[in-house]
Amino acid sequence: MTADGMFRIANLLALVGWVVLIASLFAPRLRPVAWRLTGIVVPGLLALLYLAQLGSFAATDGGFGSLAAIRTLFADDRALLAGWVHYLAFDLVVGTLILREGLGRGLPKAALLLSLPLTFLLGPVGFLVFLAARPFARVEA
Repeated sequence: MTADGMFRIANLLALVGWVVLIASLFAPRLRPVAWRLTGIVVPGLLALLYLAQLGSFAATDGGFGSLAAIRTLFADDRALLAGWVHYLAFDLVVGTLILREGLGRGLPKAALLLSLPLTFLLGPVGFLVFLAARPFARVEA
């Protein structure tokens, strides 16, 4: 399968995970299954795709020692796909943790509803919104 095909599959898988996760905010009975799916199953599948991609591209002069080396590394579509899948998997795990902790602390649903899409789209920005909302929790952890 091409890198573009795997990209589409990874995006669809992550999107389904995010839809299920956000739906679980409003459907408490869905949470145990949703959290298993979004915290373990989907990130696990993405991790397998990531691992497969690591072995699929040729060694380059790229690396992680400088911005130029990262640019060289990600010039290969398979390496770029691996990097993207890495983001998809970790952002979904972070989103799951945000929702679980947020609900456990009694954070307002509006704060969670804002932080989850931001985590999906902008990663650390959504996490910062969650951190900013924590002082408004009803339960101290």
